[in-house]
Amino acid sequence: MRRILAVDDDNDILEILQFILEDSGYKVDTLSDGRRLMETITEKNPDLILLDIMLGSVDGRELCRELKKQNNTHDIPVIMISASHNVSNNLNKDDGPNDFIAKPFDINVLLNSIKRQLAAA
Repeated sequence: MRRILAVDDDNDILEILQFILEDSGYKVDTLSDGRRLMETITEKNPDLILLDIMLGSVDGRELCRELKKQNNTHDIPVIMISASHNVSNNLNKDDGPNDFIAKPFDINVLLNSIKRQLAAA
């Protein structure tokens, strides 16, 4: 079973993501504090990360850049999610996310993106 780590400071979004993804057959871990991202990745070893841009005092874009720079995390697909930012122009850059989905997101768009990224990983 593939493992997904969902990172968002909105617990309602995390609950929705967890329900949708578990219903689709994924193992889901959630994290509401971006400052614990690296520690959680080490503990949970996710196959894919859903990462919000606005994480309170932490910027998800910076976290993504850090993930893509480190040897042990650079191959993990990152799908960024945001209602207020569009990072699609940073897709396929060495330190950019693998995909971007705007909030509110369509469930089918989300699931298709996850399937596509996991297949490519």
